[in-house]
Amino acid sequence: MSLRIVVLAKQVPDTRNVGKDAMTAEGTVNRQALPAIFNPEDLNALEMALQIKDRIKDTHITIVTMGPDRAAEVIRDAMFRGADDGIVVSDRKLGGSDTLATSYAISQAVKKLGHFDIVFAGRQAIDGDTAQVGPQTAEKLEIPQITYAESIVDASENNITIKRRLERGVETVRASYPVLITVHSSAQKCRFYNAKRLMAYKNADIQMWNAADIEADDLRLGLTGSPTKVKKIDSVVLTHKDNVALEPTDENMDSLIKELINAHIIG
Repeated sequence: MSLRIVVLAKQVPDTRNVGKDAMTAEGTVNRQALPAIFNPEDLNALEMALQIKDRIKDTHITIVTMGPDRAAEVIRDAMFRGADDGIVVSDRKLGGSDTLATSYAISQAVKKLGHFDIVFAGRQAIDGDTAQVGPQTAEKLEIPQITYAESIVDASENNITIKRRLERGVETVRASYPVLITVHSSAQKCRFYNAKRLMAYKNADIQMWNAADIEADDLRLGLTGSPTKVKKIDSVVLTHKDNVALEPTDENMDSLIKELINAHIIG
């Protein structure tokens, strides 16, 4: 018995530590000012895939990421932890892709890989927080999906049972293969590097695919294939100026809320 698993991963700027230099004058993320990291929930997804590999002999894990050449760092990172190989989908035609164009390119790459049983992905990326790419990829692959996965209850040759984390509780569901599963941040954190794998794969060559390799329609890629257009971005950096003491009255609370909304601090 063996399973073929694909894990979708993304290299993202570390937006958890945003300072005054984190945004450019145009309102976009200053990627030079923020370190590039493995998207946190994609690491949760990788750990869930590795848990299946621990249980089921001969399971093969392939990482798929989309980005510039340096995104190969994500593949090596995953291989240090237990993944078998990976693909970077990289092409200038992909620049400016929204979730629709991204999920199309990713789905084309997964199709090119051939047979697969499970596709794992983090629930969302910290540089976008849309939680759309995973479900959209499942739709383009025309396979079932399980979202907000928290833990594996059981995995067999034919199906998988997952506990989902919901807003007001949990839900246990079962799906047959193939299936796409997005993983919640409450899932188990990913294991550390394996020293032997680190030495074996630190200089590993990572396969690169372009738009032609995945047989993509150029009209569905990048800005051309992205119906989402960003009209304005507000960069909000919270700084401490002074303290204000308010009497606990309805009028003061109403004034405070309006001030916070106008300053784009809440709302």
